[in-house]
Amino acid sequence: MKRVLTVAGSDSGGGAGISADLKTMLAHGVHGMNVLAAVTAQNSLGVHGAWDLPVEAVLAQLDSVLDDIGVDAVKTGMLSSAALVSAVAGRLRSVAAPLVVDPVGVSKHGDPLLAAEAVEVVRAELVPLATVVTPNLPEVEQLTGFRVGSEADLRAGAEAVLALGPAWVLVKGGHLPGEAVDLLTDGTHVHEFRAPRLDNRHTHGTGCTLASAVASRLALGDDVPAAVAAAKAYVTGAIRGGFALGAGIGPVDHGWLWRP
Repeated sequence: MKRVLTVAGSDSGGGAGISADLKTMLAHGVHGMNVLAAVTAQNSLGVHGAWDLPVEAVLAQLDSVLDDIGVDAVKTGMLSSAALVSAVAGRLRSVAAPLVVDPVGVSKHGDPLLAAEAVEVVRAELVPLATVVTPNLPEVEQLTGFRVGSEADLRAGAEAVLALGPAWVLVKGGHLPGEAVDLLTDGTHVHEFRAPRLDNRHTHGTGCTLASAVASRLALGDDVPAAVAAAKAYVTGAIRGGFALGAGIGPVDHGWLWRP
């Protein structure tokens, strides 16, 4: 059984964060483990509160997993403070397993999830450790100052993030009109992953889901392009099955593979 660890925040609505990560890992047949870094009060209408756990509590969880169980891949998500980012990066520096960094900056509803002073720490300490970093377009701009305004800008945006030191960058183009196009590069090889844009507003949790799917596939032995291709197919199906929940934006369907 392959072991995949997520270090992220909670979503009380169950659509994103650690909830999405663990559901995605289960769908891929790996054993999901979690380090809770923050608690959010969240529903389909937005994030109504967020509280970081103490750094010592986060590190104690992380050490408990690493020292006893071990990991075949790690995914990081919401790490909202500079202290948390630095502490987690310090521990992960000695972990040999693949690391997928989802540089969570803003929620689906536009709520900020990363303190301004933490951006530089993500840029300098966490992103350089990544096997794959998975920014969306606002996160590319947040990390590098480069604004991706069209599909033609995707490669330049990816290269701007690549300059921070990760092995691979996957720029998610979901904010652009037309096809849902993501671009993956290591600076030498470039891969584009395309899917039709689905007419479904219930897309809460897509970023967490994609990054966790990539981590799961890496744990199962895929190389990075194959892992991203499989993850893209999975998240496209999950978006297709996204459903209404509450009065706002509902979640994607993490269990779509099991539906008739």
